[in-house]
Amino acid sequence: MLVGVCDFPGSYAFPPAGYGGIERWLWAVAVGARAAGADVHLLGPGWLTDLENDWVRRPVRLEDITAGSLAERELRDTGYDLLVVGHEYPSLPAWTRKWNELDCDVATFQHSPVFQHADAAFDGRRSRLYCYSPEMIERYTEHQPITELAVHLGLDEEEPSAVAGSDLVWLGRIDEEKAPHLAVRAAQILGRRIRVVGPVFDEAYVRRHERLFSADHVKWIGELGGPAKTAAIRDASVFVYTYARTYVEAGAAVFGESLRAGTPIAALTWREGTCAEAALCDRTGVVTVADPAEDDETAAELLAVAIEQTKDLNHKEVQETGMHRFDPARHFTAMSTRSC
Repeated sequence: MLVGVCDFPGSYAFPPAGYGGIERWLWAVAVGARAAGADVHLLGPGWLTDLENDWVRRPVRLEDITAGSLAERELRDTGYDLLVVGHEYPSLPAWTRKWNELDCDVATFQHSPVFQHADAAFDGRRSRLYCYSPEMIERYTEHQPITELAVHLGLDEEEPSAVAGSDLVWLGRIDEEKAPHLAVRAAQILGRRIRVVGPVFDEAYVRRHERLFSADHVKWIGELGGPAKTAAIRDASVFVYTYARTYVEAGAAVFGESLRAGTPIAALTWREGTCAEAALCDRTGVVTVADPAEDDETAAELLAVAIEQTKDLNHKEVQETGMHRFDPARHFTAMSTRSC
């Protein structure tokens, strides 16, 4: 099988060293495809030039190809079996016109809870949309979505053997939607230290919760990538997952990242059928569902209980389960197989 993994215009490299959800997912698909025995071409100028030593890198985007050009003929003659793209592309007319001229499938993963697709973007066979959770499946049901857990990888983030770890860790973009202040308060309730890892996306949000974020039990780490990011997760006793009441998590990378590192997860959610419930089981974490009408203090207390319930899980078993559930080759094989 010949697979083209397509980049898109953005501010992060492909693959990114730290933050970057869809970019990390596309890299995981490329790695998984190769591990599953497929030939892989990295399509688009965004892929790091260093990859040319080990990968076929073609810096061309379908939507930029001129009709009748040599690039168009070369694309058609290459004979791709599958193109993997960001979720916007099957609804982008300039891209789909070129794809429709090729005899290949297209697959994508829904990384946004609000993006509106074209009516005919997916047929469930030749063009396929994958969604993480029952909540996301319901939101995109008219596009015949297929349930699948997303896998995300960054450069040099191979996981060493699991250890029991110490302290708590929260990782993600720091803003209102991700609500890390709830994790910080839960840690405070328990008298535990917590490391906050990630880029600040909303300075005003941080200022609103300055009293919590500046407390002695909080250590600000900043954005990490590569081995340092993996170590920050692996060396924790529990990964604490939070988000805001009205936010819908489309396909969080942190579940796979934490479980593959061997760190169990205590997750706070506000309804049933979320990504947390799709990703976790009783061997890998605890999900607590809070009433959105409750205040932050009550939610943090519930999360604190979940942390206590999570801390005694076996880190080695967590890692073994995570490596299987979030295996890139398994993920690619699922996405590359047409349903009957």
